Amino acid sequence: MTDTPRAGSPPNPSNPSNPLRPLRPLVARQRDEEHRAATPLELFFDLCFVVAIAQAGVQLVHSVAEHHTVDGILNYVMVFFAIWWAWMNFTWFASAYDNDDALYRVVTLVQIAGVLILAAGVSRAFQDHDFLLVWLGYVVMRLALTSQWLRVARAASGAERTMALRYAGGVIVCQIGWSALLFAPESARGWIFLVMAIAEMCVPVYAEKDFHTNWHPHHIAERYGLFTIIVLGESIAAATVAVKSGVDENDALGDVLPIAAGGLLTVFAAWWIYFVVPAHDRLASNKEGFLWGYGHYGIFASAAAIGAGIEVAVEQAVGKAHISTTAASAAVTVPAAVFMLLVWALHARYFKVGIAQQLILPAASAAILLCTFAGERAVLAAGLVATAAVAVGVTLTARTAAVS
Repeated sequence: MTDTPRAGSPPNPSNPSNPLRPLRPLVARQRDEEHRAATPLELFFDLCFVVAIAQAGVQLVHSVAEHHTVDGILNYVMVFFAIWWAWMNFTWFASAYDNDDALYRVVTLVQIAGVLILAAGVSRAFQDHDFLLVWLGYVVMRLALTSQWLRVARAASGAERTMALRYAGGVIVCQIGWSALLFAPESARGWIFLVMAIAEMCVPVYAEKDFHTNWHPHHIAERYGLFTIIVLGESIAAATVAVKSGVDENDALGDVLPIAAGGLLTVFAAWWIYFVVPAHDRLASNKEGFLWGYGHYGIFASAAAIGAGIEVAVEQAVGKAHISTTAASAAVTVPAAVFMLLVWALHARYFKVGIAQQLILPAASAAILLCTFAGERAVLAAGLVATAAVAVGVTLTARTAAVS
């Protein structure tokens, strides 16, 4: 770990982290590095992903509102996987090898350009099953990522160099495999996606079987937490626009207010539940890291889907979506229940003491699903259940702490 210059002092030319040196070897950072935090470039990278997430949410809303629910969900699963996996590739690489030199920054900006190309193709992927722009965005991101792994291989030796070359080769092979989506008949695309998604997730397992990258547990936990905040924030933004539209265009404040209140309570509860436990304590090894990291696909996708569901519920309430109240309610309650159950399964349950604490989130998930059938007040009821789950959890934790 290198020394950080004091405020106001010039950079030390001998410091390998000196920003005056435009190129430095891309070598592994220390896993126990102190005060490791997300960089401005990483935050910028995350914010650019909001564009793609927002596009996926908008298209999911349109699909559900137009009675194309199954097709819309399948497209959402595929597109969100593309978004999430691109973010994953960058995040774990950066945690292990970010040296913040000029070339690293430029290559990361190229990856951001690829994300924006992907975002531009989301609507065509949903509406026409045309994945050309999504694929092209991935080509841009993958070429940039491959160049980063080749930089690592150039500076490394032995098992670490082999690992870096496996990553570079695996990324390229998988990208070639994704090309099948452009030419295969529509009936085969779902199977191609499934095979390629599995292949993608096998690349890190294969690449690191002899050498593990030095990703930083605290840094990874922070990065995932920040992305969760961004996704939940996008849900609130989407819901706000929907409520504003419902009030301005249909003068339906009485109809949308319960949905807005219930949706807001649900998102607030989701934030509380996710951050109430120290996630980094679960990241002690590669095995735990892979399970935890991969499992967040469901957490991120369901968190983003909550906002889309609130939009659907508002459109149904004002008569713009011609679906049943139960279907519109399910668009909120199902992703909310999935979010809570996955957060419990991935890390919350490891910090719960006693059967009562363990049952809070599973029971709340089941109760939220039952709220689906509460008619026009279903979303409000779900929000109240989620809030109650938080309150009960806080109370039980306080009692446990007092006893101990």
